[in-house]
Amino acid sequence: MIGSRQILRSALLQALAFNLTFFVQELFLVLPKALTPGLRPTLFHNNHTWQGDSPLASLFQGTGALAIFLLGLGCALFGRRSLFWLWMAFDGLFQSLTQVVLTPVFPGSDVGLAMSFFGLGATARAALVVAAVLAMVFASRWFARRLPGSFFAAGLLALLLVIPFRVPRELLEVAVFPALVTVPGLLCIQLWTLGVAREPVPESNSIGLPLLALLALLLVFQLLLRPGIRFY
Repeated sequence: MIGSRQILRSALLQALAFNLTFFVQELFLVLPKALTPGLRPTLFHNNHTWQGDSPLASLFQGTGALAIFLLGLGCALFGRRSLFWLWMAFDGLFQSLTQVVLTPVFPGSDVGLAMSFFGLGATARAALVVAAVLAMVFASRWFARRLPGSFFAAGLLALLLVIPFRVPRELLEVAVFPALVTVPGLLCIQLWTLGVAREPVPESNSIGLPLLALLALLLVFQLLLRPGIRFY
């Protein structure tokens, strides 16, 4: 039977993983720009900005998604026996792949701008979207075998815990974006749990360490990153 403490612990770990993954994405959006003559980027808790101009700026809008995709793969390969690293793998893969899938709806998104830099036409973009969907389906089956039964409720609860990390900003970025890159993956995994043999990682009821880690990260986001860190 799934206990409320198990759900809460898993939600804390997922909220921690979500925000760390998002930070990695923004960091790798900023670092290439910081190394590019003519660009002066600033990292914030929920986005980044830059001053100046360079033809490479659009290209570097895709480096964040690439970084967290590779992060997700690494966590899936080497951390599959830990619930935290499983959530890191989930967020890395689904935050990146979902951005590819959403490019037809948001062509001006980070990944959409990177596609424009390469001059990708409608056919090439559609092929990437299909590839991303297939990758999400495959990944969902993999996660369905390993995530504990509390994952769906924990994933939804984590969306509420993520909000304090992203305010103040418009509703789309504070709540809608986290839902868009999380809920489709949770639903797809839930469907796979009906037809695969499950080998979930052992769960714990301890919430102290995940809670302290999440609160510490929140302080970093709101006190250090929210005012902005200049990379120039």
